[in-house]
Amino acid sequence: MAGLIQIVYFAAAALFILGLKRMSSPKTARSGIVWAGAGMALATLVTFLYPGLSNYLLILVAIGVGSYAAWVSGKKVAMTDMPQMIAIYNGMGGGAAACIAAVELLKGGSHGAVHALLGVLGALIGAVSFSGSVVAWAKLDGRMKKAIRFPRQKLVNLGVFVLALLFGLIVMGASQPGAFSIIAFFLLALAFGAMMALPIGGADMPVVISLFNAFTGLAVAFEGYVMQNAAMIIAGTVVGAAGSLLTQLMAKAMNRPISNVLFSNFGGGSGATAEEEVKGSMKASEPQDAAVMMAYAAKVIIVPGYGMAVAQAQHKVWELAELLEENSVEVKFAIHPVAGRMPGHMNVLLAEAGVPYDKIFDLDEINNEFASTDVVLVIGANDVVNPVAKSDPNSPIYGMPVLNADQARNVLVIKRGQGAGFSGIENHLFYLDNTRMVYGDAQKVLAELIGFVKTL
Repeated sequence: MAGLIQIVYFAAAALFILGLKRMSSPKTARSGIVWAGAGMALATLVTFLYPGLSNYLLILVAIGVGSYAAWVSGKKVAMTDMPQMIAIYNGMGGGAAACIAAVELLKGGSHGAVHALLGVLGALIGAVSFSGSVVAWAKLDGRMKKAIRFPRQKLVNLGVFVLALLFGLIVMGASQPGAFSIIAFFLLALAFGAMMALPIGGADMPVVISLFNAFTGLAVAFEGYVMQNAAMIIAGTVVGAAGSLLTQLMAKAMNRPISNVLFSNFGGGSGATAEEEVKGSMKASEPQDAAVMMAYAAKVIIVPGYGMAVAQAQHKVWELAELLEENSVEVKFAIHPVAGRMPGHMNVLLAEAGVPYDKIFDLDEINNEFASTDVVLVIGANDVVNPVAKSDPNSPIYGMPVLNADQARNVLVIKRGQGAGFSGIENHLFYLDNTRMVYGDAQKVLAELIGFVKTL
């Protein structure tokens, strides 16, 4: 029986890896999710054959309740709310790993130094991922409006982390750790996870989500070793590696080290004081004038941002693009790696609206085309099109690769008002001579643009 279980675990792990590989392409991502889901189903079912397993009724009830809650929430969630769902579900994975560790630690007994070390590390990382992901979810869901900062915050956070490590060493070194040590260890780990995420602003959430995703994977892998579960080890390692790589890629796309994302005050909407003074003024345009400009253009590039997601305007965007193409206008979509509130957020929204994959381009693929573009339509994006990232060494985003929207002949920006974006940095693109602002809710403005284009 043990041999059969290991064979099935190996098959499940292979499905995890193949599924993740297929998720790397939009065309095969759906089947990749199905493959990985099949692997998880196999691993879950064969676990019931484990020798000595008990509490079948409790396990089945937990699986039933969890599956039902996930099914209902998955069916109801809007695509615009997907980042916060990813954050909270990721947190649940970390929390589950921490709970497994808690049970193992409460059992006590000596299993060797490596076993104890990985158990405590998995507990620490899982608890940090859980509480940090809950804070990220609260911020993305609008339940926590501002980044929370206080004097000597980094020093306090370091103190909490050191205390958590000390209690972890106490738990690890005891043959039968006391309840007080275990509870204190978990409370400190949970506190550190929350305090780690509290000062980070909304503009940095994509990197934070991928980092906590990597934490969850590592925690699962460590606890898999503790439980001698090959499926958990492989799945956790794959998720941890993928999350770590994605975190590095996201930080690179912002031209900032991960330490700067976690420990700086950028991204909190507090404003930047060291930037060069903004020259010029914002020039408003009516939707009718913007429609004429796009309808008679030869080439239009659309740059979506979080404002499009908030307005749930992705379907209107594609409807406008189709109308323009009927007028022989070449239309492309430009996506910055950190646009939105999670990796690939804009790609997911555009795919849901039916935008063909071959019309969606990332920064490296399309950046050289802006100079030959008649009109760039920016919808709710801010920092990812801010030219000061290329010109002002005093700007917090200096050196961050941005879309070269400023090089187009004309730029149209759909924006609710004149305020700065999540990072609080004024966008110099909005003040350029070739830029016109079309104020209003993105969905409403796009509906007007569609109506005017139809009359031309």
